[in-house]
Amino acid sequence: MKIKKYSFWTLVLAVLVSCNEKTENTSGENNEAQLVIDSLKNVYAPDGRVALFDFEAKKEADRFNIEGETNMPEAAEDLEKTLNQKGIKYTANIKTLPDAEGLEHQTMGVIKISVANLREEPRHAAQLVTQTTLGMPVKVYKKEGSWYYIQTPDGYLAWVDYGGIQNMTKEEFSDWKSKEKLIYLNPYGKSLKSAKNDAGVVSDLVAGDILELTAETGNFYEIVYPDGRTAFVPKSDAKPYKTWLADLDVDGEELVMTGEKLMGLPYLWGGTSPKGVDCSGFTKTVYFLNGMVIPRDASQQVHTGVLVDSTRNFENLVAGDLLFFGKPATDSTKERVIHVGMWIGDHKFIHSMGDVHISTMDTTATDFDEYNYNRYLRTKRILNEKDKGLQYLKEEDIFTR
Repeated sequence: MKIKKYSFWTLVLAVLVSCNEKTENTSGENNEAQLVIDSLKNVYAPDGRVALFDFEAKKEADRFNIEGETNMPEAAEDLEKTLNQKGIKYTANIKTLPDAEGLEHQTMGVIKISVANLREEPRHAAQLVTQTTLGMPVKVYKKEGSWYYIQTPDGYLAWVDYGGIQNMTKEEFSDWKSKEKLIYLNPYGKSLKSAKNDAGVVSDLVAGDILELTAETGNFYEIVYPDGRTAFVPKSDAKPYKTWLADLDVDGEELVMTGEKLMGLPYLWGGTSPKGVDCSGFTKTVYFLNGMVIPRDASQQVHTGVLVDSTRNFENLVAGDLLFFGKPATDSTKERVIHVGMWIGDHKFIHSMGDVHISTMDTTATDFDEYNYNRYLRTKRILNEKDKGLQYLKEEDIFTR
């Protein structure tokens, strides 16, 4: 074993630094204010992916200086109320989002490109955490440079750059919602400059894109983008949104058919669209194209619906059920859900792992997926289940009113 040797002054400096950290004590047990913050964060934002409660308390003389922000006004009120009840002296710079003035009151937005990449931080080099598609309404909380901090209908918080969003005031957004809509249904396609098959391209489109529908011209729909661009879409590629909703009669087989249309799609960390999907992005996309908005991540999806199996008794499963994989809890560690797939029947499931493909749980099959079999945790059924984490487009006014 190698033992490092330190000089006398190095040891003195280390002691002084550690003493200085103790004096500040911004996160230790004597920081009463931080303890209050941490306690309320567990109440209001146990999952930071869908709720913002970001505060820090620093001791300054005889009081704490508290700075931070939240997108929940009730949480900000509760923070100050609790601090006052406990007799904690503090000065506060508490921001409640949205920052209406900084956004010029454009606190709503609609995605204006076929697929927008949403990132963990306001820069293109930051991790891709999710995607959202054309026509998706979002809440806009603040702006940093050319980036906007937004929240999607499934509650996910992330950053989108200016090229992906059409910012709107509440009045403008209400007007947009009042317009007739069209949903694009082909996995991939394009809109055109005129009602001709050989016309120039306005933009690409993917399944799930929502556009304003203004007219019908022969075999084409005339549509308007959130930013005002006009275009034409072949009728064979899309449907009026309300007609599509009315025609939805979803069962497991419909979910399987949708999933199989995405066969071979490459795995993309953070992807939730026909341009690339991660495992939960795949299941989310399949369900969205069948009229349901489900949580973004596998570790969130697992908390919805009803339990079907946890013992590898796959006879109980039906098409459309979600299988979850990962590491079970131990005496010292929590359960980790890190993968999800969708049951299609005949001991098979479809999932995104490398690409979208079908695997089998049949232990006698030559292509038996032993790896996922061994890390299987449980199966949940979410289709037609009522759960606060599940939204049905027939019941929600996400795109229309």
